[in-house]
Amino acid sequence: MGVNWKAFTDQISHYQSFVLVSHIRPDCDALGSELGMAEVLRAVGKNVRIINAHRTPAALQFLDPAGNIEVLGDHVEAEEITADCIMVLDTSAWAQLGDMGDVIRSSMADKMVLDHHVGEDDLGATMFKDYQAEATGHLVVQAADALGVPLDRVSAMPLFAAIATDTGWFRFGSVTSETYRVIARLIDVGVVPSEIYGDLYERDTLGRLKLRGLILSRTSSELGGELMHTYVTRGDFAAMGAEPNDTEDVINATLSVSGAKAAVIFVGQLRGGFKLSFRSRCHMDCNEVARQFGGGGHKAAAGAFQEGTLDEVQERVLAVVREVMQNGD
Repeated sequence: MGVNWKAFTDQISHYQSFVLVSHIRPDCDALGSELGMAEVLRAVGKNVRIINAHRTPAALQFLDPAGNIEVLGDHVEAEEITADCIMVLDTSAWAQLGDMGDVIRSSMADKMVLDHHVGEDDLGATMFKDYQAEATGHLVVQAADALGVPLDRVSAMPLFAAIATDTGWFRFGSVTSETYRVIARLIDVGVVPSEIYGDLYERDTLGRLKLRGLILSRTSSELGGELMHTYVTRGDFAAMGAEPNDTEDVINATLSVSGAKAAVIFVGQLRGGFKLSFRSRCHMDCNEVARQFGGGGHKAAAGAFQEGTLDEVQERVLAVVREVMQNGD
């Protein structure tokens, strides 16, 4: 079921001021969707702020050259945040909102969600979701169409990055012919794919390169090579001169091994515990697995978080993954 765009535009018409929010550890779909939606809403005369709980990763700051994204605790305090409506993009989970979750809970503003992930919490918001969409950035393009806003290069660039990265640069199974039609529209208004690709993938730091090498060197295989898993500890970031977001997309590299059907990466967090990322090219539903650990996402890709030591987290998570893979169709 797609988004009811008539209901979406009707609700937008009731508000003058918006705060846009997305998930912690923001990726291109989160940031691109926020930046694109901000431009769309401003085009219809709305006042818009983007406020996240986590800073924009240094490698993704090119998406926001004007510095429109504010960070809670850095640029603004919770008590200063007011709006007619808070719109949450690219997540529907309290755990993914970090400290902005407390702001949303206490705010008297109306709430809306625009998202493409399967799982959801009760955020006290009107949900506008399309589980079939390959990226929330695509939904923002549809929102622009519903509101009668023509896209320009400023709004199209972050939306292109959102869709391109959430589809693995158009190689994931979520890609459809409509994906390419939308991408063609973004190129037609001035997006240069080679420039975005260069900013994303050809500006590695030495630390990122070393970290990825370390993570890949730790890859283990099980179940006859069908299950791949690896890890990175929080101490590895400083040791390699890398940043936490430098793990982005490395899990997909483990699936390049012939015969691999599923992968898990355990990423140590600076505050303790481990972020989990799951990928699947088989019957294993990553969203269902992640939900067992308080997370969620999509069938082919999902994430979660677990407290504990590396050994403890690996033991309980891999036990579930093995069982699912061995007991599936």
